[in-house]
Amino acid sequence: MSTVEIRRMREKDIPETIAIRERITKKKVPKFWQHEIAIRLLESDNQCFVATSGKKVVGYILGETKTLDFGVTKSGWLVDVAIDPNYMGQGIGKRLGKAMLRGFNSKGINRIFTAVRWDSSDLLTFFKSIGFERSEFINLERRKK
Repeated sequence: MSTVEIRRMREKDIPETIAIRERITKKKVPKFWQHEIAIRLLESDNQCFVATSGKKVVGYILGETKTLDFGVTKSGWLVDVAIDPNYMGQGIGKRLGKAMLRGFNSKGINRIFTAVRWDSSDLLTFFKSIGFERSEFINLERRKK
């Protein structure tokens, strides 16, 4: 097996990242998501990385910067992370997470947030392994009745 390298995401990586997301969820990724990723790549403070084995993308992480959200002047948000099922369990997600955190810190962004379902124990364990803790925010939702 090839060595896995971490590098900044490029626009040409988007189709492979979408394919990984579809393999994991077993659902078609909406067309707008490709556009959303491309937009994130344009902002220099955003932190988007891929893990590659040879020339193949085997994982990715999307981090975006938000300004003046909920009283926080500037913050980073971990939007999405996914590893090809054939490469899970090798520490790739942790390496991607650390690259994203270093990227945010290099931009002076020291508060990074994410959201996760309370019953996703595997994701909670992953987030804790890269330093995330419970925040002072509570997620609320409103659904149309």
